[in-house]
Amino acid sequence: MTVTHTDPVGYGLNFVDQDDFPLNPYIGQQLTLKWHGEIRCQHCGRASKKSFSQGYCYPCSQRLAQCDLCVMSPERCHYDKGTCREPAWGEEFCMQSHIVYLANSSGIKVGITRPSQLPTRWLDQGAVQALPIMRVASRQLSGFVEVLYKAHVSDKTHWQRMLKSSGEPLDLVALRDELYPLVQTEIEALQATHGLNAVMPILDVEPLAINYPVQQYPEKVKSMNLEKTPEVSGVLQGIKGQYLIFDTGVINLRKYTGYDIEVSA
Repeated sequence: MTVTHTDPVGYGLNFVDQDDFPLNPYIGQQLTLKWHGEIRCQHCGRASKKSFSQGYCYPCSQRLAQCDLCVMSPERCHYDKGTCREPAWGEEFCMQSHIVYLANSSGIKVGITRPSQLPTRWLDQGAVQALPIMRVASRQLSGFVEVLYKAHVSDKTHWQRMLKSSGEPLDLVALRDELYPLVQTEIEALQATHGLNAVMPILDVEPLAINYPVQQYPEKVKSMNLEKTPEVSGVLQGIKGQYLIFDTGVINLRKYTGYDIEVSA
């Protein structure tokens, strides 16, 4: 889904062969999704029986740097060893400035992203608050910093909890200031190795508050799967993160990147 940081967040379906399909106007209405059984790789367009790495065929998932394990675990980046699958891609996406942040999605979590992906990254996670806390010189360094914070806060969003409510507000500035002394020694060690400017705390930014278009949150979260039930339907009660919230269940649309899906309202 495409996302726009408005109040509330604006959502649309991103189709290959037509303009984006705005979803917010259909909240409160009956919506049907029907999968026709076809999957195509979002990179090469090849037909595939199964989707790998959220939208790729198997050969692309094994060849592309964006599908490597280090994308999910950036501290395992091996660019400096000369073994990156696509060095040019690594230069453009990994050997660039990254942001380490705190977010309130299903509670406090730490995460990383490129500056160009803000606030989209937070919207995709269903965060109701977010605060950048560190700017670093590369994706690998962001992974090193994230690992330090992971010893004290989660790096995961508990999606069921995130979908059950609008979330309790947190004092992210206070949490940032409480957490930094716990990792300060290790941060200073990274600065000594990579340079003071390579790992820089961010202290002059206010938390961002995010409001999602949800009329009603579910009491129980029932996940719907198009591979098991190719047609799902219900009253669209809201959208949060990459999830459509129906009165019949919830569905994570990111999982179906590259799927041939018909949408009717």
